Amino acid sequence: MSVVRHVLVFLIVAFCGVLFSQAPEFAQQYKQRLGGAIGELTTIIQSFDEQANHSGLDRQAALNVYAMSQEDFLRQQGDGLRRSFTRYQSLSDQLADLSAASPILRPLIVATRPDQRIVASAWRDFVPALPISTAGIAWGGFGMLIGAILATALAVLVSVAARFRRDRTVKVPPRISSRALQ
Repeated sequence: MSVVRHVLVFLIVAFCGVLFSQAPEFAQQYKQRLGGAIGELTTIIQSFDEQANHSGLDRQAALNVYAMSQEDFLRQQGDGLRRSFTRYQSLSDQLADLSAASPILRPLIVATRPDQRIVASAWRDFVPALPISTAGIAWGGFGMLIGAILATALAVLVSVAARFRRDRTVKVPPRISSRALQ
């Protein structure tokens, strides 16, 4: 039983180490997709601003034209553009934070305020990498620590459950014969 327990602990620790070691690579792939999304939004925003300026309007005045339109379609287009401007600012702020952070901290920045569309596309196409960077090794070590804690907790739970099951079995005292009492 002890060998099985040691193998199980090793597997849990190794799995968590490998899993966590991928966090910096995922953050890197997320950052690349973040840059791509910002690039696309930049194209949309620049085109809108150019069209507005060509008509003698600034961005806010052009958005107001959309908002005051009698047509639902145009009002919805204006709302969509406002969401694009807001998303552009949010993604740009996040890219600035990711670029300023050390590689070890980047996974935490992604985790604190991820863009769900970018996370989904990064996860869908995620390619694991060999964690030879300092950040990959650090996250791998952290994962191994988490794995050791999980394995220890699992071992304690199994031990407590076995002890509980053992204690619940009814122990019948041996019969004492009447001759033994004489």
